[in-house]
Amino acid sequence: MVDAPVRLTSLDAFRGFTIAAMVLVNNPGDWSHLHAQLAHAAWHGWTFTDTIFPFFLFIGGVAMALSLGRLAAAGADKPQLLVKLAKRAFLIFLIGFLLNLIPRFDFETVRIPGVLQRIALCTLLAAPLVVYLTWRGQALAILVLLALYSVSMLAVPVPGIGAGVLAPGQDFGAWIDRTLMDGHLWVQAKTWDPEGLVSTLPAMCSLLFGALAGRLLLSRLARGEQVVWLMLAGLACLALGSTLDAILMPINKSLWTPSYCLLMTGWALLAFGASYWLLDAAPSSALRERMARLCTPFVIYGMNALFIFALSGLVAKMLGFIKFTQADGIQLALGRLLYAPIAALPLDPRNTSLLYAIAFNACMFAIAWWMWRRRWFVKV
Repeated sequence: MVDAPVRLTSLDAFRGFTIAAMVLVNNPGDWSHLHAQLAHAAWHGWTFTDTIFPFFLFIGGVAMALSLGRLAAAGADKPQLLVKLAKRAFLIFLIGFLLNLIPRFDFETVRIPGVLQRIALCTLLAAPLVVYLTWRGQALAILVLLALYSVSMLAVPVPGIGAGVLAPGQDFGAWIDRTLMDGHLWVQAKTWDPEGLVSTLPAMCSLLFGALAGRLLLSRLARGEQVVWLMLAGLACLALGSTLDAILMPINKSLWTPSYCLLMTGWALLAFGASYWLLDAAPSSALRERMARLCTPFVIYGMNALFIFALSGLVAKMLGFIKFTQADGIQLALGRLLYAPIAALPLDPRNTSLLYAIAFNACMFAIAWWMWRRRWFVKV
C-alpha cells in the first residue's frame, strides 16, 4: 500500500450527488404523487431511490479506508484509530436519535433506528475489520456476514410464523426488532423497521465493499488500472446480485438482502469508477478540469454531506410540526403560499410534487454553497 492520495474530487462529487438525490426523494411536495423511480419499491424489487442509501454507505467505506491510510502514514496507531472512529460513530448516532426525538421529545415512543443510526452502527462495527484485517480478511468477513444473515433469515423459525418467511413484519429481523425495541420502531409500520438490527449486518457489508475499493485506490496500481478493476468488480457484483435474487433471496431494500447488497454495490462501483476516471484518473488534464467545473455543485454538496442531510431532515420536520395556530402548521401555510400555485399549473401532479422537491433541494444547496464559500466544513 501507499500513502493515501490527496482528497479525491471524484469522491466528493459522488458523495454530493448522493446527498442531493437523498434530499430530493425525501422531500416531495406531495407523498401521494410520486414518479415511480422517486419512491422506494413497495417491497421486493428496486428503484433509483433504493440506490441512494447503499451508495452513501459505500462512499463511507471508501472514505474510511483513505482516511485510515492517511492517519497511519501520520503515525497513528490502531487503537487510536478505533477510538477516533468510535467517537465519530457515537456522534452520528446521537444526531440521528435527536432528530427522531424532535419535536415531541417523547422517550417512550421515539424511534430508535434510523438512517444516521445505521451509518453509525456500520461505522462502529466495520472499523475493527478495516483497521486490523488485510483485504483478503475483509473480503472473507463480507462473505461470513452475508452467510450469517442468510441463515438467520431463512433457517431460524420465527415464533408463530416459521422460518424463511420474508413478508413485511414476519421475517426473523422484524421479530428481533420487536423483541428488543417494541414501541420504538418505524411509525408507518410499527411491527418492523427498514433500518433494523439484523439487516445492519448486510448493510455493513456495503460499507466494507467501499473500504475494499478504498484499499484499491491505496495500491500501487496506476489509476487507469484501478478504474478497470473498479468496473470489472462492479459488473461482477451486478451479475452475482442478480443471480442471488433468483436463487436465494429477492432484492429488497427494507431487508437489505444479500442480492440487494451486491446489486447496489455493483452500481456504486460503476458510478464511482466513472466519476474517478473523469475527475481524477483520466490522462487528459483538460478533461479532468472540464469535468471538475461541471461537477462543482456536487463537490460543494459533498463537502458538508452529513450536515446537509441532518439539516434537511430538521427543516422538513419543522415545516410539519411548528404551529402558527393550534391546527395550522408551517407546512400547510407554505403549501398555500408556495406549493398551491405550483400545483395549479397544468402539469402532472407528480411533476408539481417534484418541482417542490427541487426547490427544497435548491434551498439546501444555497446553504451548502454559502458554507463552502466561507470554508466552513462540518466534520463529524
